[in-house]
Amino acid sequence: MRHIVQIHLDGGVLHEHITWVRWRDGITAGEASREEMVQWIRAGGDARVAAASGVVKVEVVNARPPYLRTKANGVLTDNLLELPRF
Repeated sequence: MRHIVQIHLDGGVLHEHITWVRWRDGITAGEASREEMVQWIRAGGDARVAAASGVVKVEVVNARPPYLRTKANGVLTDNLLELPRF
């Protein structure tokens, strides 16, 4: 499981503008482009974000291009946008 800990936005401030993420999995840390993280999640990878309500799952929104968003208890949330920027 990868925990996304930082995001990089380009061209705006919405989920669609997240272009890079930094993550940790307990042992290693890394960076991934939005496209790389989308592919990783679609291939069965599990990405999460720590939030005030607990740890929430990161999902892929099937748009053009696809982007990342969190969903807690079936409700779309802004947890990714609350993360520190790099």
